[in-house]
Amino acid sequence: MSLSIPEPLHLSLPRSTRIAIAAARFNADIVDQLLSDCVNRLEQNGIAMARIDVQRVPGSFELPVAAQAFAATGRYAAVIALGAVIRGETPHFDLVAANCATGLREVGLKFSLPVIFGVLATNDQQQALSRTRGPHSRSGINAADAACEMIAVLGRIKRHEDQHGARKSWPAVKTRKAR
Repeated sequence: MSLSIPEPLHLSLPRSTRIAIAAARFNADIVDQLLSDCVNRLEQNGIAMARIDVQRVPGSFELPVAAQAFAATGRYAAVIALGAVIRGETPHFDLVAANCATGLREVGLKFSLPVIFGVLATNDQQQALSRTRGPHSRSGINAADAACEMIAVLGRIKRHEDQHGARKSWPAVKTRKAR
């Protein structure tokens, strides 16, 4: 686990910002804490509860489908996916974790939308608990912070601003004509 987590930025997000959260029901005790921490942090970051939509799905494998459904509405500035995949005795863990990550990445790229990977993939239950209730219990908070920062980053890119809000004159991109 990385111990060099960046400090959250102080961001000013539009009051109309809407965020969707897809949260797995599997490993509910872990995911419920991720969800609670995430929602609390979003509210601390100025996102009103009325602008946070939560949908529960069976497990982490189903998160990409829910994320894509949220993204397709065009209503959300970001989608946060929360889940917990805990290694067992079979390769099932590897399949679920890898396909969840790949699916969420594809949704984000397809819709040019921040899709935040707030899915724990741990070797055992204790590791998952330590990331939700222990000394490293920032996973839900980190997901919320990542969503807010990416909303701000994409907003600056759309407005042609640098990281300090100064207007940039982006170089024109030359395209080649098809032959």
